[in-house]
Amino acid sequence: MQKRRLGRTDLLVSQICLGSMTWGQQNTQADGHAQMDLAFSRGVNFIDTAELYPIPPKAETQGWTEKIIGSWMRAKGNRDQVILASKVVGRTANKWFRGDRPSKLVRADIFDAVEKSLTRLNTDYLDLYQIHWPEREVPWGANPNRVGAVPLRADSAGAPGGETPIPETLAVFDELVKAGKIRHFGLSNESSWGVMRFIGEADKGVGPRLASLQNAYNFVNRGFEVNLAEVCEREQVSLLAYSPLAQGYLTGKYDHGARPQGSRSQLFNRGQRYETPNAAEAQLEYNELARTFGMEPALFANAYVTSRPFVTSSIIGATTLPQLEMALSSADVVWSEDMQKAVDAIHQRVGNPCP
Repeated sequence: MQKRRLGRTDLLVSQICLGSMTWGQQNTQADGHAQMDLAFSRGVNFIDTAELYPIPPKAETQGWTEKIIGSWMRAKGNRDQVILASKVVGRTANKWFRGDRPSKLVRADIFDAVEKSLTRLNTDYLDLYQIHWPEREVPWGANPNRVGAVPLRADSAGAPGGETPIPETLAVFDELVKAGKIRHFGLSNESSWGVMRFIGEADKGVGPRLASLQNAYNFVNRGFEVNLAEVCEREQVSLLAYSPLAQGYLTGKYDHGARPQGSRSQLFNRGQRYETPNAAEAQLEYNELARTFGMEPALFANAYVTSRPFVTSSIIGATTLPQLEMALSSADVVWSEDMQKAVDAIHQRVGNPCP
């Protein structure tokens, strides 16, 4: 499996990153350990998690995913072989993260988050620590097809509504780097404006330079290509693409309105991002296209994301080992010009129905 440089850092991460958000909810600790064993035997060296996980977020399960990863590394004694990424939540009214109070991207809350994550993960440092979503008021995913109400504008001094200024937040990450608690800094669900503001502040000496951006990217959400692809290429920020299967809608299992027993959509009813108008028709078209190339839709969709020249690592997720095997095998698919032309022809007609 190829290794690719993470931003301007000295870290070489596998082209596939093992996502973990089902561990502790849909998957047991034994399941999580088995997935990590399989992925690392295939050349993966990169695991992504978050203080929020597992999904769906609940007070009673929050943090279990990190505990499962920590128990695996402790059993294997392999912390030095793992590139480990976690995330701190952005602004949230959910009170279970900080001991019965809301959370913001301020020093006390970020330090509280990282210390708890380090304890659960059984480590004294994180290779990459990311802001899970912006604190400011922006559409979820940060790359909408359209904007309704204009979000509050912010300058370097902050904005109405108590928004934490970006320099203040970035300075906290600088402390964490200097204290040896994290090695590198990343963003997630962020916009072009946000990426450039964090880079601009770092270039002024405020804090660590942005290494990576973790945003959704798949057939039905190619919004990253509109502005962020150029930003990240020129600024040497790595895309860590999440949701290559669009929460399972690009596997074919939900085609024609199906909701298989035990699937995420059936269990949790959290698929609204991929149930927008015209989404089902677009997903079906991509899934049928995969079969014309002799591939399962899940293999085809994963291979597309892994093959993109602007993707450093594709974050895959699975609830079963056969699903994980298929996702890992996508790294071996040779993505052809004919495949790309066929995908682009659909995209030209349907656009990005699921931002």
